[in-house]
Amino acid sequence: MVSAHVSMIKIRQLIKMTKPCIGVHRNLACLHRAVGGVRWKSSFRQAPVLTAAPVRALIDEQICIKGSFLPPECPVTVCAQMHSDDGDLWEAFAHYNTNADGTVNLTKDHSVGGSYLGCEPMGLFWGLQPAPGAREGLRLRKKNVETPYVMLLSLLEGHVSPSKRQSTELAAVITERWYMAPGVRRTEIRQDGVVGTLFLPPGPGPFPAMLDLWGMGGGLVEYRSALLASRGYASLSLAYIGHKDLPGSPTRINVGDSYFESAFHLLQAHCQVCADRIGIIGLSFGVYLTLRIATKAVVKPACLICVNGPVGSTVKFSDPDGRTEHFESDQKYWTYNDQGHVSFKDVSLPENLSPESKVKIEHLTCPLMYIVGEDDLSASSMETANLIEETLTAAGKSQLFTCLSYPGAGHLIEPPYTPNSRASLWSVKPQKLFTLWGGHPAPHAAAQEDAWKKILDFMERNLRQ
Repeated sequence: MVSAHVSMIKIRQLIKMTKPCIGVHRNLACLHRAVGGVRWKSSFRQAPVLTAAPVRALIDEQICIKGSFLPPECPVTVCAQMHSDDGDLWEAFAHYNTNADGTVNLTKDHSVGGSYLGCEPMGLFWGLQPAPGAREGLRLRKKNVETPYVMLLSLLEGHVSPSKRQSTELAAVITERWYMAPGVRRTEIRQDGVVGTLFLPPGPGPFPAMLDLWGMGGGLVEYRSALLASRGYASLSLAYIGHKDLPGSPTRINVGDSYFESAFHLLQAHCQVCADRIGIIGLSFGVYLTLRIATKAVVKPACLICVNGPVGSTVKFSDPDGRTEHFESDQKYWTYNDQGHVSFKDVSLPENLSPESKVKIEHLTCPLMYIVGEDDLSASSMETANLIEETLTAAGKSQLFTCLSYPGAGHLIEPPYTPNSRASLWSVKPQKLFTLWGGHPAPHAAAQEDAWKKILDFMERNLRQ
């Protein structure tokens, strides 16, 4: 019997032998008979392929990662690596065993080791951690929202740790993760003393809007506002401490109630904003500011979203208008773990807050969603949520309150598929200080995914309908 692996010379010889056969089909038929009817099988093997779909997506969108043309039932490692805006390398990896058909699909297959376990389609994204040897106390935050995170996804042979690079790279693909959708417009605001950045969705509007407030870490944090604009809401990210364009010391709040009211009115007056459909979102100390603004008679927000924050000031006031002393002026309620990392949790216990700063929750007139991370190590969020619920119930306003509570989630409940930092560097001067945020990777990631969906639903109901 003639071997199926026939050389090109042998093929030419066989074709010559079949010349009496007339026509192409007869020639092929004679050739087939000459090799004994054996089916031809190519020795070419497709190289492994790694795909990510879509390769460009918003940060809150899932992507599907698949490996193909791999040996069946063999160990592989899928790895993600990217650099932060500060240039630090972050990475995550997961161990998989290929299926019988030589594929691995992160949407339905289970990781058996690495940065996460089980079926976690976006585990390579929320599982990112600083690479070995990185600076201590890093926290991943997007500083330039006009550029994406560029992530290298690679497929490695065997179950390995990517930082050691002991294995052969089988395939790779690059993905982009964006906070700003195409067409979103970013405008720096320096008007009437207000320091912020306004993001507008594509199109003429008018749009419902959000005033976006962060915590005492200070500066101007834009990425949540950029993402909200990508979802159809005008959003003004507002600086109120620790920014070069604000007056006074960067370690104290030097603006009062009128500053936040001016920011709200600035949104209302914008020609592309629905003046009566503006909400406020706050995290940490931004929760207190959100509640303080909403319970005064000057502005009337349509809804509030509060994430892990207090009902009163955690810092002593220097005047009734809301200006504060230095953040570190009162350390009475600070606690420390065995590593010397500080927790601010007890500072925000309702009974430890300065009485004159406490918000009159009973004056609230709009729907409020309060989000609790049950492993929050930076704020007494569960106690605060209970107090808000009791106060509104006593005032006959329980229908205004929605509470979401997440076991295993920490303080920093942010947009989904982003990594959590259980602790990070808080300050360098007058001393190097690391603060505890809390949260365990998998439950915190699940909380961020669920909370973001419910935040968008809450905004849809209260700002669009």
